[in-house]
Amino acid sequence: MATYIISIIAIILMLICIIAKPVLKIKNKSISTFYIPIMLAAILLIILPLFDKKELFSQFTSNTSINPLKILVLFISISMISITLDESGFFSYLASRFISKFKNSQIKLFLSLYVLISIITIFTSNDIVILTFTPFILYLARRGNISPIPYLVLEFIAGNTYSILLEIGNPTNIYLSSAFNISFVEYLRVMILPTLIIGLSSLLILYLMFRRDLKKEISDFDFYGTEIKDKVILFVSLSHLILVIILMALSNIIGFEMWLITLIFAISLSMFLLIYSIIKKKSYILTTYKRLPYNLIPFILSMFVIIFALSKTTLFTDINSLISGVGNSYIEGVIYFFSSFISCNIINNIPMTIAYANILDGSSLLNIYSVIIASNLGALLLPVGALAGIMWMKILKDNEIKYSFFDFFKNGIKIIICLVPQILLSIFIISVIL
Repeated sequence: MATYIISIIAIILMLICIIAKPVLKIKNKSISTFYIPIMLAAILLIILPLFDKKELFSQFTSNTSINPLKILVLFISISMISITLDESGFFSYLASRFISKFKNSQIKLFLSLYVLISIITIFTSNDIVILTFTPFILYLARRGNISPIPYLVLEFIAGNTYSILLEIGNPTNIYLSSAFNISFVEYLRVMILPTLIIGLSSLLILYLMFRRDLKKEISDFDFYGTEIKDKVILFVSLSHLILVIILMALSNIIGFEMWLITLIFAISLSMFLLIYSIIKKKSYILTTYKRLPYNLIPFILSMFVIIFALSKTTLFTDINSLISGVGNSYIEGVIYFFSSFISCNIINNIPMTIAYANILDGSSLLNIYSVIIASNLGALLLPVGALAGIMWMKILKDNEIKYSFFDFFKNGIKIIICLVPQILLSIFIISVIL
C-alpha cells in the first residue's frame, strides 16, 4: 500500500508540474520540474524497507539488455551525434532550402516540410526535429504573414509517427526492443508497413484539417536561408551517424550490443570535437554537450526505481492476467495498444514503457509492438504524453504562440479518432508478419 500511495502522489505531482510550472528559474538557470517529484519518490522508496535494495542495485549492474544504464547510454549517445550534426548547420540548411524553393505555395511547402521532417525523424529522433524545425516554422510564418499552427502541428505529428520506424526514433522504442531482445533489422522489418500506413494517413488528415489555411497566399518576402556553419563537422558527424545506423543494423552479426556501438562512436566524435575545438579555438564540444537531454537521466532512473517497487506488488501480474484472459491474440494486441496509449497520457510515455515492460513479461511479440506504437502515438493526445510534447509547448509559449492545452487536445483527439482504423489495420498486419 505504501508503494502505491507514494507512486500515485509522485505521478500526480509530476502532472501538476508539467501543466502548472514546467520550468523553475533560479537566477539565470532554468530547471525542468517534471522529474523532481519522481526523483523524490524514488529516494523515499529506497529509504523505506519495501523491497530488497541489493536486488535493485543488481538491475543497474547486470549484463542484460533491460539494464536502464545501457538504454540511457544508447539514447544519450545517439542524441549527441544528432546534436553535433545540427550544430554544423545541416538541418537548418535543409530547412532553409526547402522553404526558399516552395515559399510561394503553402500546399507545396506543407508537403515538402512533411517529407523533410519525416525523413530526418527516422534517422535522428522526434526531440531533435522539434528543437530544430520549430524556430524555422515560426520565422516563416512571421515573414510570410501566415498561421504557423498547420506547420507546427504537422511537425509534431510527423515527428511522433515516423519515430516508430527505427529503434532509435524514440527512447521508448529503445527500451522495449532492448528489453525483449528485438534486433534492429527485425524491428525495422515489422514496423515498415505500420509506420507508412499511419504516417501517410496522418498527412491526409492534417491536410483536410488545415486545407482552408493552406489555400491562403504567402506574403512575398525574401527568405534569408542559412548556410552550413562548418563543413568539417558536418562531414564527420554525418559519417558517424550513418556508420552507427549501419552497425546497429548489423549488431547481431558482428556480436556488439547497440549501446556499446553508439557509445564508441559518441566517444570518437567527442574526441574529434575536443581536438577540433582546440585547433579552431571555438567551443564546439561545449555547445554540443550543453544541449544533451540531461533531465532524462534522473527521470528514467527514478522511474525505474518506482516501477521496480511496483513490480514487487501484484499490480503488473494482475494486469497481465486480466488482458491475457481475453483469449484472442489480435484483441490482446488492440487492448495493449489502447491501454498503454491512455497510460501515456496519464503518466507520460517513458514511465508507461518501463511499467509495461514488466506487464508484458512472457507476452507475445504482437503485444510488445502494439505498446511500442502506442508509446509514440501517445504523444499526440496531450502534451503530458511525451517529453517531446512538453518541450514543444514550452517553445511555443516562449515565442508567444497561442496554442493552449485544450487546442493540443482538440487537434490530437481528431487525429487519433481518424487514425483508429489504420491503427487496427497495423496491429493486424503485424500479427500476420509475426
